[in-house]
Amino acid sequence: MTRFHAPRPRGKLPARYAAIVMPLVLSVLMTFVVSAISTLRSLGPTPAFIATWPAAWGISWLVAFPTLLTVLPLVRRIVAFAVETPPSN
Repeated sequence: MTRFHAPRPRGKLPARYAAIVMPLVLSVLMTFVVSAISTLRSLGPTPAFIATWPAAWGISWLVAFPTLLTVLPLVRRIVAFAVETPPSN
């Protein structure tokens, strides 16, 4: 007799992907804001800003995402050293 497993609810990734999704989302949001501010300060609110910013964001994200993946373990250790662990119940 064959057992059919109920399909997994759609819309969420399995928890094992959290280590990639968190730096992905963080890098997208941070580079979006920082590149916009940097490009705006450099070019001002001109049509050149709209033309330049997407490429500036893309390049900054290409650097930021792998950097986050690389340094996140070190950051976690630094935070664990600096922040008290909550008491377990």
